[in-house]
Amino acid sequence: MMTDWRIYALGSAFFAGLTALLAKKGVADIPSNLATLIRTFVILILLSAFVFARKEWINPASLNRRCLIFLVLSGIATGLSWLCYYRALQNGPVSMVLPIDKLSLVFSVIFAVLFLGERLGALQWAGVLFMVCGAMMAVL
Repeated sequence: MMTDWRIYALGSAFFAGLTALLAKKGVADIPSNLATLIRTFVILILLSAFVFARKEWINPASLNRRCLIFLVLSGIATGLSWLCYYRALQNGPVSMVLPIDKLSLVFSVIFAVLFLGERLGALQWAGVLFMVCGAMMAVL
């Protein structure tokens, strides 16, 4: 049986896959940076509605400063990722942009090992290698 985090992870993968198709159509006739801004504005509205509906708003000034710093850095990384992603989608085919973009999984695993002290077994490292090989095969 799937645990809660697996359901959300599958939802994330599904919506990310849908995002690529919708973004490719949306960025067709407008600058990629403007497309990213519009997407970000929609996300801001959607998440604001969720936070307020669930009564999860907390004054950011009262939150742990270290957590805030990491969230700001994560936001910067996300923004830069989106800018690159939309430019790539605007100029390249989805079927080739996505495999390269999904190498983010490989980077994330390596960063988790290096900076979070996570340990992987032989099967997990094989999976990482397969992801790299799959991306390479998709774009050759």
